[in-house]
Amino acid sequence: MRLLLDTHAFLWWMEGGSDLSAEARAAIESPRSTVYLSAASAWEMSIKRAKGRLESPTDVVGAVEANGFRELPLSILHAQTLNELPPHHADPFDRVLIAQAQVEGLTIVTRDAAFEAYGVPLLPA
Repeated sequence: MRLLLDTHAFLWWMEGGSDLSAEARAAIESPRSTVYLSAASAWEMSIKRAKGRLESPTDVVGAVEANGFRELPLSILHAQTLNELPPHHADPFDRVLIAQAQVEGLTIVTRDAAFEAYGVPLLPA
């Protein structure tokens, strides 16, 4: 399974995973899964941390590497796809994840019900 972690799913994983569903934990832990963290999530965490609205790892690169995850950069194709998305969801970071999942064929691990309107594969976080 190819998974893209929503920002909250990544943070929950970093806190030990107890807030994640059993299904999400099992999928993330599976040696058959490839788990991605988007550059958009790192950007979101940096912005919210700078505003004092979030506690998150300051070394996201190290956290991604330590957990065997892969970085998912934002490409021009992702941005183009983002521009074509209907306005079901207003959060710009989540819209990036949706576009990336569509382009890359990824399943998003999230608890955000607004993702359902886009028809991307979801795994309940």
